[in-house]
Amino acid sequence: MLTTSPFDGLRFAFGTLTVLPVRVHRWDRRAARAGMLAAPVAGLVVGAGAAGLGLLLLFLGAGPLLAAVASVAVPAALTRGLHLDGLADTADGLGSGKPAEDALRIMKQSDIGPFGVITLLLVLLAQVAALARLYGDSWARGAVAAVVSAVVARLALTLAARTGVPAARPEGLGAAVAGVVPVPGALAVTSAVTLVTAAWGAASGPLGALRTAVAVLLALAAAELLLRRCVRRFGGVTGDVFGALAETAATTALVVLSLGR
Repeated sequence: MLTTSPFDGLRFAFGTLTVLPVRVHRWDRRAARAGMLAAPVAGLVVGAGAAGLGLLLLFLGAGPLLAAVASVAVPAALTRGLHLDGLADTADGLGSGKPAEDALRIMKQSDIGPFGVITLLLVLLAQVAALARLYGDSWARGAVAAVVSAVVARLALTLAARTGVPAARPEGLGAAVAGVVPVPGALAVTSAVTLVTAAWGAASGPLGALRTAVAVLLALAAAELLLRRCVRRFGGVTGDVFGALAETAATTALVVLSLGR
């Protein structure tokens, strides 16, 4: 029986969830389990890149809006837009009103329909608007939000890959990771991420810690609602659904973090 090292999990996480030049050596269920448990680590790297570029532009004299656009662009670039594409395809599938088989076929098509275009537009506008508000308030709030949103986006994938969530198709990324994460492991990672992100938020005071923890939990709740809707509608998860869950969690976290002072 093959044993799985932490590096196998990290390779799987970075190799499947980013475009960073990391070679995935193993595609078995054990490696997939370790990879999905390590997904928030990939989010941390993506978020650090997003925050770094936003802060660099602020340092160079750019305004909060341009910094926000840059911070939204980095995660898209580091995933080749796959999560955004998954969001659009899932919106088209859900909005089609077709039976599950036909909806899945629509999601596999290369073009994007009206539901997908509208969803992409609104989500990207919401992300930019929220980050612009945060960067305008302080560079620290904007940077923390950029990192937290990227981490919670990948944490939503860890939860979506838990035992009991089926795959909608017998092939693809959804089938490779569906049901691989034990529920106790998913809950442990969720607890750890919530505590760590709350500690980051504490840099702006106790209210910041509370706001960050609430943002993480509400982001996961929004992703969970979408996950249940997709499972009922499509019969399970697909790679597109995972992308939609990530973008839903990220957007919810940013919106919540932008509320209040």
